[in-house]
Amino acid sequence: MLVLCMAALVALGLSGIQRADYFNDGPDLFSKQVTWVLLALPALIAAMCVPYRYWKPVSYVLFGLSLPLLIIVLFMSRRGGARCWIPLGFFDLQPSEIVKLTFIMALAQYLMYRENHRRLLGLLAPFLITGIPLVLILIEPDLGSAMLFVPVLFAMLFAAGARPRHLICVLLLGMALCPLFWTKMNAEQKSRIVALFTQVDGGPNPNGDRWHQHQSKLVISLGGVWGSESSGRLLDDDAYRLFAAQTDFVFCMIAERWGLIGGIATLAIYLILFAQGLRIAGATREPFGRLVAVGIVALLATQTVINTGMTVGLLPVVGITLPLMSYGGSSLLMTAVALGLLINIGMHPGYEMTPDPFRFERA
Repeated sequence: MLVLCMAALVALGLSGIQRADYFNDGPDLFSKQVTWVLLALPALIAAMCVPYRYWKPVSYVLFGLSLPLLIIVLFMSRRGGARCWIPLGFFDLQPSEIVKLTFIMALAQYLMYRENHRRLLGLLAPFLITGIPLVLILIEPDLGSAMLFVPVLFAMLFAAGARPRHLICVLLLGMALCPLFWTKMNAEQKSRIVALFTQVDGGPNPNGDRWHQHQSKLVISLGGVWGSESSGRLLDDDAYRLFAAQTDFVFCMIAERWGLIGGIATLAIYLILFAQGLRIAGATREPFGRLVAVGIVALLATQTVINTGMTVGLLPVVGITLPLMSYGGSSLLMTAVALGLLINIGMHPGYEMTPDPFRFERA
């Protein structure tokens, strides 16, 4: 089921990228994304075949080796106002995509046999592990990627047995510190949050950051119920102009091409994917595998909610891709590895060395 969902989402993503290429002047990203899909396939198979328990002893090492990449990227030139990529010639590496997965494995390794996180002060260490990559990514600045770490942390802490009242206390403390976070944001980040609460539907196109959400909702509405693919109805090309249509706003192009039905089908496939992931986590008794499965599902689900939420005007516009669907080699490859790891966990849900305890049946 996971493989079928992945194939469907990749196919829908390619159709959206192809549509965006048609309306936007620029390079042929559809052909490049097909190449990345072909490269992601062996990555998926490798992650499925190598027993996931082999990664457990080296989780801290992988996390420690990936963190310097977040420092190296800070010395790269800015693109789109941020320093998120390391140019390697044949492709640009986005270190935050690697760190997301190594962070999940390192946190799972830390939480798997500990009890201190069931105390309020015991949450300091997991939050410190989370804070290191979070701060480095915020410096880039990449608000979208940084927003993913906290929900993943809370989900894994809850799965590891942290007390809900302690997590609620931390959440309330974070909400109380929001004014402080606001003072630390740059002008562009503040503008995007303000644009969320000042958006107006209809009328002329607004200026500034409000244009992105206005245009994304306009493109979605152009698809109607069944999509322009079936009706063949196309309006002025300017109406389809959308910044980052192949990456951050690929969901808009899918909804335009396949309509409301296509948009709902896309979200339904994601729900099936996440439900299967949670089923795997629930069936896995080995603690490292269960926590990694929960972390992967939380990561992809949060990423999907934020991306689709910003395209319909429910969340501020941030630079974040839609898993398996947006253009990008680093994102697609690491998502394939993460889902391959999830399938691997589902194939080995029990302990390798410890047999089931003998139980007497009561008469």
